Amino acid sequence: MLRSYHQKDIAFEAGCDEAGRGCLAGPVFAAAVILPPKFRNKLLNDSKQLKASDRDKLREVVEKEAIAYAVASVDNLEIDRINILKASFRAMHLALDQLKQQPGYILVDGNRFVPYGKVPHACIVKGDGIYASIAAASILAKTYRDEYMHKLHQEYPHFGWLENKGYPTLLHRDAIRAHGETPYHRKTFRLLPDQPELDFNAPVAEYTVVKVVSPEETQD
Repeated sequence: MLRSYHQKDIAFEAGCDEAGRGCLAGPVFAAAVILPPKFRNKLLNDSKQLKASDRDKLREVVEKEAIAYAVASVDNLEIDRINILKASFRAMHLALDQLKQQPGYILVDGNRFVPYGKVPHACIVKGDGIYASIAAASILAKTYRDEYMHKLHQEYPHFGWLENKGYPTLLHRDAIRAHGETPYHRKTFRLLPDQPELDFNAPVAEYTVVKVVSPEETQD
């Protein structure tokens, strides 16, 4: 069972996660979710560990039972303009902006985050498998993005986005070779293996880490 909270004495703890960061096409989506303190669901887990049918079921549960939730996206043009890491954080901020309840604390899946105003936060490595609010955010971000890519598949069926959701599968890259790029492809990404690789580990000055928690540190 996932943990209900990270800071016991702070009300309205929001979990944040993104989906689509490693894709060659389409937007990056992010979600923010505030769950009730006593929320429990045995099925809830990191969205990547679940079947699509289970993710769909959990999305209904989260949207029904959450105190507040929101989903936002940043498109491929903006990703190319500011880079995927900044775009992921911007999508999280946009989701947080839409919450009907201001969070008192933010839990972010991963090891980096741009502070959201003056709200304290913690970066949790593999947090979507540890905290319920992050797992719920991962479910929403993943299912909303999958829906979006299903729509794009109708427009560009050659690229297999119904199955690969824009990730760099062999079918996807073969289609790029055969049909070229679409308006939804991320031009700054390595679309084909013979292109120069991008340095995604380059430091970015404004990214700050308030707290990074490893999975081992979260054990009782």
